[in-house]
Amino acid sequence: MIKLPEDFEKRMKKMLGGEYEDFLASYDEKKKTGIRVNAVKISPKDFTEVFPYDLSPVKWCGTGFEAPSDEKYGRNALHDAGAFYMQEPSAMAVAEAVSQAVDLKGLKVLDLCAAPGGKSTQLASFMQNCGLLVSNEINRERCNILSSNIERSGIRNCVVLNETPDRIAERFEEFFDVVVVDAPCSGEGMFRKDDTAVSMWSIDNVKMCAKRQEEILDEAVKTVAPGGILAYSTCTFAPDEDEDQIIGFLEKNPDFEVLDIPLFKYFEPGRKEWLSAGLEDGNDVLKKCARLWPHKIDGEGHFICIMKRADEKPNDSFSKKKNKNENRADRKTTALIEEFVADNLKSFEFDKNRTICFKDAVYLLPEGFDLRLDGLKIIRAGIHLGDIKKDRFEPSHSLAMVLLPNEVKRSVSLNDDEALLFRHGDEIKKECENGWALVLYKGVSLGWCKAVNNSLKNHYPKGLRIRY
Repeated sequence: MIKLPEDFEKRMKKMLGGEYEDFLASYDEKKKTGIRVNAVKISPKDFTEVFPYDLSPVKWCGTGFEAPSDEKYGRNALHDAGAFYMQEPSAMAVAEAVSQAVDLKGLKVLDLCAAPGGKSTQLASFMQNCGLLVSNEINRERCNILSSNIERSGIRNCVVLNETPDRIAERFEEFFDVVVVDAPCSGEGMFRKDDTAVSMWSIDNVKMCAKRQEEILDEAVKTVAPGGILAYSTCTFAPDEDEDQIIGFLEKNPDFEVLDIPLFKYFEPGRKEWLSAGLEDGNDVLKKCARLWPHKIDGEGHFICIMKRADEKPNDSFSKKKNKNENRADRKTTALIEEFVADNLKSFEFDKNRTICFKDAVYLLPEGFDLRLDGLKIIRAGIHLGDIKKDRFEPSHSLAMVLLPNEVKRSVSLNDDEALLFRHGDEIKKECENGWALVLYKGVSLGWCKAVNNSLKNHYPKGLRIRY
């Protein structure tokens, strides 16, 4: 049994009443391990046919599965190929709920507190590479992890930023159709799987988190376009961080309404009796929020609320800040890329007007990201196409990860043993036409090799190579 903080137990007994013993008993159960299939790369049906473990569906996520928790799934080559993402089942509910509120394909979406990337990659799967996804994380180290997960998942239409919420609000005023705020919180819902969250918990920390969440929401609301969606979520049970935040936000922003969550049959509503003193009776609002309780579902603790802004005349202030293309690729660079595309790719859409350079690195910006780049801390500007090296273009691992088998002129499929050797960085002997070839495992891209006389020269990044 986890040793829970005394003040936490006292509050939860008061909140849950007769349910408390069932809630407490849930801590004796194993933590839930989730696998979410990356629909950008492979369908759930195809995935289950090639994945070597037994899986059971997550009821509220069409691409989610619960799996035996004692396996090291991250060692599977399908993980390195970005075919799936390890994500706790309850965390899958946020993007799923957003997708039921609005069709995400083709929209402009902001994931404001995005690291490590579970919700961003799930949102991207609903977008199907159409539209613009901006994934932001204020912590630089966590932002680098976010960027790596975006790359591994083969997402084409994502810009990763390392900015503060106020900087995002300043630059993206009333711009996004959907804004997701998975707010940093006290982490009470993760106690079963995270000992650190237990040791760091205190009443003062809950209050500090609540204050920070309010500040984040005050900036996030500025980025929501008229008629747009704002999704708020936490992985905590604290009403200060959940129900209080929603009522407080609506009091300041009366042009927002709370939407129903169709997934409700699996979850519980918020309750007005949990609100802090002084807040208005919000029963009609709170019954539309969703609480995920570990003693009632196969998942950890979570809170979700989906809100919609009233329709007004669109704000056109953003159009005055168009990208001046200071970093646009020059003719020589463009010619080298076009030559590579002609020699090696079939149907990949290369738009020179969206191609920019940071020193020797060449990026393809997502369509619709026409904001000036200066002053933004950009970690990933769409697809890293490759690098210019001594008057030649060398494709990046990022480009390999976004490509599908039908988009390349040459590909080579590896079996289990060969895929392990490839991820070690070894050269592989295998028949293949000379030239750049996309390495496939179970039909999913794993990286580049350069075939020379039936010898596959390995271009798997050194930083990703495994040693087991």
